[in-house]
Amino acid sequence: MGIFNWFKSLGPVLQALVATGFTWFLTAAGAGLVFFFKEVNRKVLDFMLGFAGGVMIAASYWSLLAPAIEMAEDSQLPAFLPAAIGFLLGGVFLRAIDRYMPHLHLGFPMEEAEGVKTSLHRSVLLILAITIHNIPEGLAVGVAFGALAADLPTATLSGAMALALGIGIQNFPEGTSVSVPLKREGFSRLRSFWYGQLSGIVEPMAGLLGVIAVIVVRPLLPYALAFAAGAMIFVVVEELIPESQVEGNADTATMGVMVGFTIMMTLDVALG
Repeated sequence: MGIFNWFKSLGPVLQALVATGFTWFLTAAGAGLVFFFKEVNRKVLDFMLGFAGGVMIAASYWSLLAPAIEMAEDSQLPAFLPAAIGFLLGGVFLRAIDRYMPHLHLGFPMEEAEGVKTSLHRSVLLILAITIHNIPEGLAVGVAFGALAADLPTATLSGAMALALGIGIQNFPEGTSVSVPLKREGFSRLRSFWYGQLSGIVEPMAGLLGVIAVIVVRPLLPYALAFAAGAMIFVVVEELIPESQVEGNADTATMGVMVGFTIMMTLDVALG
């Protein structure tokens, strides 16, 4: 209870920084498994990817889209409009990054690397792929805490904390999914861990950007929440689901989605 009261006493910006620092920490903890395991069974890895997708789908609705629609009900615009606009813009934003930033999805050959042509090593492209989808996760947490500064009834500290906890939980296997393949690429355990945790460092940066943006421009809040949701759904459909099924483990990956969705939904409803 003392930790909760301490956290509650912080301003929204510091709360967002601590929360995204927590999500990064769990990424690093997951990456640290490379010190204990030489490799992760592909079925387990595909379950992890599906689990991450399930968490992000549930968070996109309960923590982001639903509050965005409720907040927009007090405006003169139709309640669905800010959510629809923000959601689509989030997808367009990630599509632009996906198109121009060189990266390679887990399990795919170098010939299928996306973005502009580059001579970067395969391992770097794998790290960049994970980094891309950590951006909307950090934004989502930052925007959720920024909503607290707007003093809106639909924005609660417990709800924002539930979102950070859910994203943090799925970041643990995500860190593993980066560090262990890097070890197979020939990196030392230490370097594999370093680059695995580094893929999550973008979350505190994106979180700070999100919380400051909505505090400075309060009317952007419903759009910002939906924007983060759209970006996360883009990542799930474009990256996580295809990666989880490339080795033919569709049923295992689908069960991962179901479990991740259920856990995130439970956290958000119970704590929010």
